[in-house]
Amino acid sequence: MKTLLRYLRPYTRRMSLGLTIKVAGTMVELVLPYILTHILQNVVAKERLDHILLWGGVMILCAVAALVCNIVANRMAARVSRAFSQSVRRDLFARTLRLSAAQTDRFTIPSLESRITTDTYHVHNFVGMMQRMGVRAPILLIGGVIITLLMDPRLALAMIALLPFIFVTVYFISKKGVPLYTRVQKSVDRMVRIVREDAQGIRVIKALSKNDYEHRRYDQANRALVESEKKAGITMGAVNPIMTMLMNGGIVLVVALAAVLVADRRSHPETVIAFMQYFTLISMAMMSVSRIFVMYTKCAASAGRIAEVLEAPLDLGVASEEVSPPIETAEHIVFRDVSFSYVGRKNDLSNISFSLPHGGSLGIIGATGSGKSTLIKLLLRFYDVTKGAIYIDGKDLRSIKKDELYAMFGTAMQQDFLYADTVEENIRFGRPLSHEAIATAARIAQAEEFITAFPTGYEHQLSSKGTNISGGQRQRLLIARALAADPAILVLDDSSSALDYKTDAALRRALAAERPHTTTITVAQRVSSVKGCDLILVLEEGEIIGAGRHEELLATCQTYKEISDSQMGGAFLE
Repeated sequence: MKTLLRYLRPYTRRMSLGLTIKVAGTMVELVLPYILTHILQNVVAKERLDHILLWGGVMILCAVAALVCNIVANRMAARVSRAFSQSVRRDLFARTLRLSAAQTDRFTIPSLESRITTDTYHVHNFVGMMQRMGVRAPILLIGGVIITLLMDPRLALAMIALLPFIFVTVYFISKKGVPLYTRVQKSVDRMVRIVREDAQGIRVIKALSKNDYEHRRYDQANRALVESEKKAGITMGAVNPIMTMLMNGGIVLVVALAAVLVADRRSHPETVIAFMQYFTLISMAMMSVSRIFVMYTKCAASAGRIAEVLEAPLDLGVASEEVSPPIETAEHIVFRDVSFSYVGRKNDLSNISFSLPHGGSLGIIGATGSGKSTLIKLLLRFYDVTKGAIYIDGKDLRSIKKDELYAMFGTAMQQDFLYADTVEENIRFGRPLSHEAIATAARIAQAEEFITAFPTGYEHQLSSKGTNISGGQRQRLLIARALAADPAILVLDDSSSALDYKTDAALRRALAAERPHTTTITVAQRVSSVKGCDLILVLEEGEIIGAGRHEELLATCQTYKEISDSQMGGAFLE
């Protein structure tokens, strides 16, 4: 909760004003039963209509004042809680984007999604409730107790005797609520993960007739969530019935004692009437307090999950050149004895060493799971190497500022995304690029022909994820996006898998002719996509088993030769 409190500091003045108005309205509300007692005891007995109308008017004015104050204060509270939650969501989303790949893996994407949505919603509700009820309820409770003590101490003490039992009940039940609601949110994370996976893979699910299987998988997660919610709901739901029972018992006790006191002429019926009104206010205040505690348990669980992300330490920081010294080299990219493990047990890459000159081309090929994409993730510094070092222009990757590092790259991944906007905006991707630069990138990426075939050309509207164009067209747009800013290093991570051989060959010829200064790294399954590279790496189980040009590897690397031979017949079409 401490992390989130700093988000309320900018609204301290506005909250103070709202709370002052709320206090004023609540104090006026407390006066109403006292005025009623005065009317019944003193005004009615005089049988003066003008006095009755006067004091009745005072009651109406007090009621209207309380109403207006509460409405104004509640509206101010709503604005504060709305602005507060907006700030939290903004920073939480920004922090989510800045998490390293390892941190994202640890939190998981579904969990981050539910923290930005469900958890911030719980915190928003609690902040709003605290401004509305968190002030009103204690004033009604304490003020009501003080006034009833002044009116009739004996009746008041009978009621006050119940309060410790109520507070103890609320405290112990609420203490159990935080871990219970934390488990509920984890169950929500699991269900969001399944929904997300099924939404993304809906075509595969339908194609393989796995609807029933996915229904069962979802139902299992849904039942687990229901069980978590039921346990938390039953536990926290016990607060209201127990409080109601105690308060009703208190009312019975007070009524019985009042009857005895009135019968013995030690109290007045008017006092008892006012006392019962105050008792009702106190009961409502106690119910509000119980609701606040229930909301607090949800908020505390959600606030802890939000704080985990906001307070996550900065990973992959920029090291000084003393810690990660540069090297003397004319090469553009150098991998020096690089090893890496995702979980710290078995190496996913081992002893990777190679160098690539400016404007050179590197091809990486190998079986699925051989470490091709992992090597690219290390080059882009999504993860830090476990051993060894990677250098760009002689500088250790770990000593280069992130903005400077990522500005060097243009990257197209096989699973990159397109969003619901025009073709031009999808290629521009929020960067200050001219239409000419976008058109040039589209031409090199072999996308110009199909873009200009659209009736609206570059203004053609794409659907979310680009589902209204073909897979090959999507990949060409992604390659155009990577090329648009004329990067120093172009990374194509299996981004031409949906292209036909002719288009793939035309793309490689265009890259060589129009971007000779760009260092190109191509990850592919097809030999035809890498055969023209200056250096080809053949990976197997995270190790380099072959390195050289196409002709050299045919002679020296059996695995590469087998891959090449298996793809003969279309792989070498130019």
